[in-house]
Amino acid sequence: MQEKISFILKEAELFVPKSLAEVEDFRIKMLGKKGLVSVLFDDFKNVDAEQKRALGKPLNELKNTVQNIIADWQNNEALSTKVETENDIDFSMPADPLQLGSRHPLSIVRKQIIDIFSRIGFVVSEGPEIEDDWHNFSALNFPEDHPARDMQDTFFIDKDIALRTHTSSVQVRIMETQKPPIRIIMPGRVYRNEAISARAHCQFHQVEGLYIAKQVSFADLKQTLLYFAKEMFGDGTNIRLRPSYFPFTEPSAEVDITCHICSGKGCNICKHSGWVEILGCGMVDPSVLKNCGINPEEYSGFAFGMGIERITMLKYKINDLRHFFENDVRFLEQFKSAF
Repeated sequence: MQEKISFILKEAELFVPKSLAEVEDFRIKMLGKKGLVSVLFDDFKNVDAEQKRALGKPLNELKNTVQNIIADWQNNEALSTKVETENDIDFSMPADPLQLGSRHPLSIVRKQIIDIFSRIGFVVSEGPEIEDDWHNFSALNFPEDHPARDMQDTFFIDKDIALRTHTSSVQVRIMETQKPPIRIIMPGRVYRNEAISARAHCQFHQVEGLYIAKQVSFADLKQTLLYFAKEMFGDGTNIRLRPSYFPFTEPSAEVDITCHICSGKGCNICKHSGWVEILGCGMVDPSVLKNCGINPEEYSGFAFGMGIERITMLKYKINDLRHFFENDVRFLEQFKSAF
């Protein structure tokens, strides 16, 4: 045992730690429940009485020496400063502080729209942005001489291929490949050959919806859109439906809400009327159902479509659509706290 005492004492005297963590590890190694010094004290209980008189004093001196050495290193100021530096500074981090990013307002509102309709059973479907004539026009009842086919409104790639002018083309693709009931929403970017202004752009974003099933009525459409308007703009939102015309729906309507930018008093966004159109809608024309292989005698349905930019402008009281495409950091930083 005397040799063990000498060996442990020498190890303690030669101990030079690099951190307080090493000091703690050494303390456990020596004085822990199963440490080297603690084991010697356990063994000391079993030695002869004559050996106890010879080993008792050096064993106690060993314990006191080890405790003092550990205490000195624990109180070492240089060692404490070094540990703080290592723990508090991450040298892999960049020198310049990172700026908190923000989501684009169109992405925020797109997600909100999807969440609202998802709560009533609509699922997301997407399609190509370059479309053929059938999916973009013909299957949706656009006649050959319809103005939307003109170069003034559509970006044609060749005679029968164009950048899609609406996400209604996704409706056609879904109806061609799926059997009713169908309940989908279709968010995406669309393109039209329009002059860029505070209210219009050559590219923008739409969300369209489609519900096909048995005995679907216009009342179902109205309640769906009323639910959306109240969820998006608040319970106090006023809406109105005006008769309209779309080639692929009959009857058709446009839905207006009270302008949130001017509170109905009149501004350039609402054309000083106090009302802002947020979407178009209607019952799916039976010929469209027939074009897509669905029996209009058995099924009916409704469709609607809205511009995400228009909804975002109303929600956040933005008076110029061009802000969404300019990537001005001063504009985008306002949405840091939005989800």
